[in-house]
Amino acid sequence: GFYVDIGAQDPVFDSVSKGFYAHGWRGIHVEPNRQYSELLRKDRPDEIIINAALSDEPGMIRFYEIPDTGMSTASGEIADGHRRDGWKIVETLVPTTTLDQVFDAIDYPEIHWLKIDVEGYERAVLEGWRTSPQRPWIVVVEAIEPLTRANAHATWEQLLLDKGYSCV
Repeated sequence: GFYVDIGAQDPVFDSVSKGFYAHGWRGIHVEPNRQYSELLRKDRPDEIIINAALSDEPGMIRFYEIPDTGMSTASGEIADGHRRDGWKIVETLVPTTTLDQVFDAIDYPEIHWLKIDVEGYERAVLEGWRTSPQRPWIVVVEAIEPLTRANAHATWEQLLLDKGYSCV
């Protein structure tokens, strides 16, 4: 099988793809945090690792890294909340690409699953999927606000419904 893991973070700890990888699946990981990208490259040398953020347009974006956590985000609003809660934020600029561009780079007949977990920046990622004919079998998107149980799917769900997907 083949997967695309957006917001991959660590290759082992809390990894969505590790079990699939252990069973022979391969894929693409997109991770803007340089430390996690390097860990992914070391653990998964036969996979594609893209050290960038996904957004609605290619370019550069401010990234709010919370070291050694899975809480880093491209959302300034969410970063401000984490800062108020006492988390250390390291602001950097990272390159961005779009989901269309990631899909265009795939040389595999099908994408079996796409996971998007980008700490409140899911809508911008999905807005970068405009024209690609790729149709992952399953799309899993984080549907709660970071560090809460508040529903967040209303901000992005219609983009997937418009592509013919059903919420399950």
